[in-house]
Amino acid sequence: MNEEKLNEKEAGKPPVSFIEQIIIDDLKAGKNNGRIHTRFPPEPNGYLHIGHAKAICLDFGMALKYGGKCNLRFDDTNPVKEEIEYIDSIKEDIRWLGFDWEDREYYASDYFGKLFDFAVDLIKRGLAYVDDQPAGVISEQKGSPTRPGIESPYRNRSVEENLDLFIRMNKGEFEEGSRVLRAKIDMTSPNMHMRDPIIYRIIKEPHHRTGDKWKVYPMYDFAHGQCDYFEGITHSLCTLEFEVHRPLYDWFIDQLRTDEYRPRQIEFNRLNLTYTIMSKRRLLELVREGRVSGWDDPRMPTLCGLRRRGYTPESIRKFIDLIGYTKYEAINDVTLLEHAVRDDLNLRAPRVFAVLNPVKVIITNYPESQTENVELINNPEDESMGSRKVPFSREIYIEEEDFMEDPPSKFFRLSPGKEVRLKGAYIIKCNGLKKDPSTGRIEEIYCTYDPATKSGEHQADRKVKATLHWVSVKEAVDAEIRLYDRLFNHEDPAGQKDRDYREFLNPDSLKLLRNCKVEPSLKSAKPLDKFQFQRLGYFCVDYDSTEGHLVFNKTVGLKDTWAKISK
Repeated sequence: MNEEKLNEKEAGKPPVSFIEQIIIDDLKAGKNNGRIHTRFPPEPNGYLHIGHAKAICLDFGMALKYGGKCNLRFDDTNPVKEEIEYIDSIKEDIRWLGFDWEDREYYASDYFGKLFDFAVDLIKRGLAYVDDQPAGVISEQKGSPTRPGIESPYRNRSVEENLDLFIRMNKGEFEEGSRVLRAKIDMTSPNMHMRDPIIYRIIKEPHHRTGDKWKVYPMYDFAHGQCDYFEGITHSLCTLEFEVHRPLYDWFIDQLRTDEYRPRQIEFNRLNLTYTIMSKRRLLELVREGRVSGWDDPRMPTLCGLRRRGYTPESIRKFIDLIGYTKYEAINDVTLLEHAVRDDLNLRAPRVFAVLNPVKVIITNYPESQTENVELINNPEDESMGSRKVPFSREIYIEEEDFMEDPPSKFFRLSPGKEVRLKGAYIIKCNGLKKDPSTGRIEEIYCTYDPATKSGEHQADRKVKATLHWVSVKEAVDAEIRLYDRLFNHEDPAGQKDRDYREFLNPDSLKLLRNCKVEPSLKSAKPLDKFQFQRLGYFCVDYDSTEGHLVFNKTVGLKDTWAKISK
C-alpha cells in the first residue's frame, strides 16, 4: 500500500517538504520494514495554540498520507503542572482539526516502570550516578559552550551506593531538590546537553494517573526518546530547539536498543506569528491576570480561542500548508492566517443582514401595514446553499455610517436628495431627517421608494452608486456584537528584550456593541454557526448566546484593513 501511495503522491505534485522527502526516501529504502509511525507528544500543562497545530498537521498528516500510524502520547512527567482539564482540551482540539489517533492514546506515565528499570540499568553499567549538589551548583559546574564543565564530586560513587540512593529517592526518604540522578556522559562535550544531564528528580506531588507510586520522575530528554522506542516510532518530528538535544536522544537510544530498529529525530521550524505570543507561560499569565477572559478568549492564539472566534479547521490546515516546513526560523505574517480563514468562510458562510450601529429609516410612501418578503441568495459561491426570504417593511434600520447629512463629493451612500439601492429590495431617496434637539444626533431618516425598482424584477432605467444592507424594524432581532482585533499592537511583542510584552497589549482589541440588529433568520442560530454579515465581515455565534440574546464574535473582516493602517 505504501508503494501505491508513493506513486500516487509523486505524480505531477508540487515539491514536498524536506521532512516528507526523508519519509519518501525511507519508504523506498525499506527502512523499518516499510513502516511510518509518528507521534504527537503534548505536555498537559496548558491549552494547545496554533503553533501546536503545525506539529499536529505534520505528525498526523504524514502518517495519514503514507498509510502509517500516529500516536497521541501525553508527556505527563511533571505532576506539578499537569491537569486533566488540559488533557481533555488537547484531545478536543486534535479531533477538531480533523485527526484521529484511534486506539493509540498513550502517556509517558505508562512507561514509568520501564524508564525506572532503564535508569537502574544505566547505574549498574556505570553510566548514571546520584548527585547531592543543589541545582545551581550543578548548572555552574556544567561550564559554558566555550568552557568545559567540571566533574561532580559524586560522579565516581560506587554502583552499589548509587543504586541504594536511587531506590531510597523513590521511597521518598529525601527532600525535593536534595538529590538528582545524572547520566554519566562527557563533561567536556561541546554540546552542553551531553554534560552529564539530569535524568531523574525528586517530586512528591501525587500524579494524576499513578497517584503516590513514584517519588522520582524522569526528565523530558530521558523519557521522550525512550517512549518513542517503546512505541516503535519511526520518525520523531520535533521543532528546531530540539536539534541540539538530538545527540543526547541518540545516546540514550544507543544504550537502550537491542536490534537494528531506532527512531529518528528530525527537526523543523516553529510557527511564529506577528502580533502574537506563543509562550504557554505568557499565555497563562494573561489568563491568570485577567487580561483575557480565559484560554478560549477569541483574541488568544489557542485553538479553542480560534475556534470560538469562528476559525475553521480547514482554514488552519490551509494556512499551515501555505507556510510549509523548513529548517529556518521565521515570523509568519498573521495576515496569511486571516487570508486563509477569509477564503474558507467565503465558500461556506451564508450571507445575512446585520446592522451594528442602527439608525431608523422610514419609507413614507410604503404602506404602513404591509410586509413583504424579498428573496436573497445565501451564498453566490455555492448554489447548493439555496436562498432565504427576508421581510421588508415601511421602517428599516441601516448603518449610521451609511448616511451623511452634509457629505463630501465622493460619498455615494445615502444623503439628502440622493438615492441608494437597498440590497434585494428597492431604490430609495432621502427627503428629510429628524434630529435629537439636545444632542444633534440623527434619530430618523425619511425616504420614499420607487416600486418599479425592486431587485430581480423590471427596474426603472436609472443607476445608483451604492447598495446598502438593512434590517426590517418589526422583525429585527437584537444582538450583541464583539468586535475583536489583534491582542497586541506590536509586530513582535515578545521580542523586545528591554520591555515587558504586556506594554504592547492593544487597548482596542475588544469593542462591545450591544444595540445591534440582525435579520430574523438568525434567531435560531447556534454557537459556532458562521455567517458573512454583508459588507461588514465574517462573524460567529458565541457560546454566551442564549434564547433571546444572540452574541456574535467578529472572525475577520472582508479585507485586510491592518495593511492600510500599518502604512
